[in-house]
Amino acid sequence: KEWGHDGSEWSSAWGSDAAMWQHTVYARIGRFLPCANLLEIGPGRGRLTEFLLPLCERYIGVDLAYSCIEACRARFPSAKHARFTTTSGTELSAVGSASIDFAVSWDSLVHADASVLSGYLGELTRVLRPGGSAFLHHSNLGAFIGDDGELGVENPYWRDQEVSSDTVAEICEQQGLHVNVQECIQWGVPHLSDCFTLLRLPKDPTEPPPGIRRISHLDMNGEMHVARQLTEGYWLTNR
Repeated sequence: KEWGHDGSEWSSAWGSDAAMWQHTVYARIGRFLPCANLLEIGPGRGRLTEFLLPLCERYIGVDLAYSCIEACRARFPSAKHARFTTTSGTELSAVGSASIDFAVSWDSLVHADASVLSGYLGELTRVLRPGGSAFLHHSNLGAFIGDDGELGVENPYWRDQEVSSDTVAEICEQQGLHVNVQECIQWGVPHLSDCFTLLRLPKDPTEPPPGIRRISHLDMNGEMHVARQLTEGYWLTNR
């Protein structure tokens, strides 16, 4: 896999990593930060990690690729509160039980199939403290599988073809996790190819699940475009 500028080229639609973080990611997860213990699943080479590290007391990043773990260790040598480690792709064995206040995965699990997501969600049930939350970015292409079993829309960004918002909601229910929000979004295509799921481990297992707030974001490209305009108009202007 070619990483180019440590993955920052994938933020070009926003204008910069910082604009992606501020306008899209932080806008959705900011109420959970800062926190004591934060988990990032699939940090890659630290595109989001850069902004998460100052907002937690302890950070752990797990990634399938050892090259990404090495890159993060080299990029953030002064982050003594951070630990980067590998995972087999479905487990969080390096993370202690009931130790995480907030978990996040951005632009990584979109390629994961249902078995991978089931593994991670089961592990989140274990590692989240009661009342802890997670924000996961995953595929929604499974919603466009026809009766013939074929995908009825284009898939230029290699999203998993079997996962949908409903798939993830069902797995969460099976694992005892409560889904609060599911935002299905367009990601460079005319259909709702991706989904952001915000979930929570209830403090009391007998607590009834809330209704899922479902959002259809039909103009993610517009959100990215506004962020880029502001970045180029204000932040890249000479002082």
